[in-house]
Amino acid sequence: MRELTRRHFVRNSLVGGAALSGAPALLRDLTEQPPQAPVQTPTNTATPVTGITQDKYAYVDPELIPFLKTQTTLFFDQQVLAEERKHPASFPALPAPAPQPYERRIPGPAGAPDLRIVIVDPAPGEKNRPAFLNIHGGGYIAGFAGWNPPFIQTAAMSCGCVVVSPDYRLAPETPFPGSLEDNYATLRWLYHNANTLGVDRTRIAIGGESAGGGHSAALAIAARDRKEFPIMFQLLIYPMLDDRTGSTRPVPWHIGQFVWNTTSNRFGWSSLLGISAGSASVPAGAVPARTENLFSLPPAFISVGSLDLFVDEDIEYARRLNNAGVPTELHVSPGAFHGYDLLVPDARVSKRFTESWKVALSRAFNNR
Repeated sequence: MRELTRRHFVRNSLVGGAALSGAPALLRDLTEQPPQAPVQTPTNTATPVTGITQDKYAYVDPELIPFLKTQTTLFFDQQVLAEERKHPASFPALPAPAPQPYERRIPGPAGAPDLRIVIVDPAPGEKNRPAFLNIHGGGYIAGFAGWNPPFIQTAAMSCGCVVVSPDYRLAPETPFPGSLEDNYATLRWLYHNANTLGVDRTRIAIGGESAGGGHSAALAIAARDRKEFPIMFQLLIYPMLDDRTGSTRPVPWHIGQFVWNTTSNRFGWSSLLGISAGSASVPAGAVPARTENLFSLPPAFISVGSLDLFVDEDIEYARRLNNAGVPTELHVSPGAFHGYDLLVPDARVSKRFTESWKVALSRAFNNR
């Protein structure tokens, strides 16, 4: 694997649908290697209305604009995916004394291969600690467990929790429910091995970014329905929740212009579902936004940028959770696009976001 600069690596991950997610080197900068597939014009975006400027930077937080002007948003398809999977990249972990990630293998779902998981333990030997099952993103089609070690290391240190991240199988090779069952198998392993890990099994939270947030929401629903392993909290960072966004539901012109667009979104969802995104019916449990019953789910934290393609679906999901009696905290960062906190980490809006999720996760663990 290659090591890239933070900016190049994170952008590569995000363009593949990762956003905190983690599509390793999905799409390198055009200046480094042109994509093999032609750039397409995005569709299913609403026509600008009177009073909305057509300057796509007009609504972006000023601190985020310089980075955007050095980048090109690409349009994801099967040909680009195949090409980019030839060039996986790694990102180095924070050095000691930060706790170092390590790997192990656990049993996968029945009839499936064993799973690779990545673990970060901030205080080996201690007992009764919370655990965070972190699911990586990547548009449902890319990424790998532990793609962004600093994120899971920071979560472990800030919240005093053991972090476990599964390397679930990816679409389109493994459509739904393969990834859900991999994530559920990880939850099962974490629950049954809580004593060995020094984990309090009543304090298990789940969460992820982008597609990882979508996977986490789906896992929370499955865990509620199966009634085997309780989850106390779900941390959903600009989660990918609704296949209809950009397919049967147009988005405003100025939303979804950067990093992850409607073309890529349709490709990611269609790959996961095995049918076209926005179809009249989809496999039960595959699309969190289509789940009718949201009652009795774990408390949730949802954060998204106002220019993120997912902003409307995330706000709507938060509204529905709240109406179902699920304690829900919602943050919308003005002028922020998909993955802004990783691409421009020193911007004030990024720092506020990072602090917000750390506070939310710590509060969930400590205020039972």
